[in-house]
Amino acid sequence: MHTATTTFPAESSASSRPILVFIATTLAAGLTYAGYELFLDLSSIRIGVELPYVLLGIALLIALGFEFVNGFHDTANAVATVIYTHSLPPQAAVLWSGFWNFLGVLFSSGAVAFGIIALLPVELILQVGTGAGFAMVFALLIAAILWNLGTWYLGLPASSSHTLIGSIIGVGLANQLMHPGSPTSGIEWGQATKIGYSLLLSPLIGFICAALLLLVMKRLANNPALFRAPQGQQPPPLWIRSLLVLTCTGVSFAHGSNDGQKGMGLIMLILIGTVPMAYALDRAVPAAHVQSFVGISQQASQIMVDHTASAQPTVEQDVRSRVTRYVQTGQLDATTLPSLQGLMNSIASQVAEYGTYGNVPDEMKGNIRNDMYLMNEALRKMDKSKTPAFSAEEVQVLKQYRHALDRATKFIPIWVKIVVAIALGLGTLVAWKRIVVTVGERIGKAHLTYAQGGAAELVAMGTIGAADVFGLPVSTTQVLSSGVAGTMAANHSGLRWTTVRNILTAWVLTLPISIALSGALYWLIRQFTA
Repeated sequence: MHTATTTFPAESSASSRPILVFIATTLAAGLTYAGYELFLDLSSIRIGVELPYVLLGIALLIALGFEFVNGFHDTANAVATVIYTHSLPPQAAVLWSGFWNFLGVLFSSGAVAFGIIALLPVELILQVGTGAGFAMVFALLIAAILWNLGTWYLGLPASSSHTLIGSIIGVGLANQLMHPGSPTSGIEWGQATKIGYSLLLSPLIGFICAALLLLVMKRLANNPALFRAPQGQQPPPLWIRSLLVLTCTGVSFAHGSNDGQKGMGLIMLILIGTVPMAYALDRAVPAAHVQSFVGISQQASQIMVDHTASAQPTVEQDVRSRVTRYVQTGQLDATTLPSLQGLMNSIASQVAEYGTYGNVPDEMKGNIRNDMYLMNEALRKMDKSKTPAFSAEEVQVLKQYRHALDRATKFIPIWVKIVVAIALGLGTLVAWKRIVVTVGERIGKAHLTYAQGGAAELVAMGTIGAADVFGLPVSTTQVLSSGVAGTMAANHSGLRWTTVRNILTAWVLTLPISIALSGALYWLIRQFTA
């Protein structure tokens, strides 16, 4: 890897001290708030043993460790251009980026979080509180952290998203090899393919679009200052500086909104697995929604009746096993629709009995959530296969029913968003320099110009924001670093092929190594939790 060719912007310890005090205060306040909210949630339940609390604490620390290391990589990319164009001092840039990361996490939709979880084997989701579930969580998190740390140490902008997806696939493949007879033991390949396309195409979009945007800017903008490298340590003209700070802000917000959700999804998986009494169902859902859920359940149940040729027995155990078999095989038979109707009625009657999700007895919450998840998976498969052929009105009713199921089970408490945002920001603050140096100095042979930095950031902001809308995880690292490379190619600045080759090597190796590492860790941990 080439040695850096420019002097890295420095900041005195005296000027950075107020920033560090502010960050430390914010960190303490955020963690205190999150700890208090977690205490309130757990104080309302009784589990009788201390082990789940121990496992919960360990798993949460590992999950936050993943987000902390994620901050090494991805958030550091957001500040590279403003630092290397001297638009903001390093500490101010990191603090500004961390603030907008925080807002991005806070206002995220949750679609990406649960899209990541949907990759996991169905049977592990349904058994998340068992030994297999704990092995799954610990294996994929530890594998992702190890690979992220290794690539960060080498200064390579590897993708935390790519790493996490590989770790999830590794767990699924290992589980399938250990249970070869179960169709639900492996990865949900439809979802994996969808996510794979987003991870594969986003760097290409970053490279091509950033290159084209730079060429358009050259054509339309007549100001030569925009295409010059910074002179010494002088900041750029105000309008250029404002543009670069704006794009840094947008990338930071989009990154928090997209990447932060991956950690949130994992934390929710941990909470549901260790203390389902508190987190299996959203206790904050108002009673009015629960009443409307019962109503839409009756409509959905009637649709199943209308499409059933003959009545079938609806013993509760048989109903659940038949729906599970449909989710496993995707094969519709004479028992499928009556079983779906029976499970819908069972869920609705239990919910109606207690009025709100908060009133459901602790020992029943996990089972009701599993039934809701199973029902959602079955209806998702039917929607995908278009069998049976529901009318447009029936499709709309079933969509509303699935939305009501999601409302009960797919939620993220505010304190989870806050601790994830803190972990991301702190990771950036502690270890931003390695990745920033690679992006700012070592991708191209020439110093990054204002126009190049702005083009790469604008494309990254748009790409990540669009992916968030569609619930797809993308890598800030891949999009931005490929965008910088695209601007260097379009500007004929020349690429440092050693760095590009190292980045591509890390990109190619991330998936197989994280798959192998997480699969091996899952098998090893299962030997002690079986």
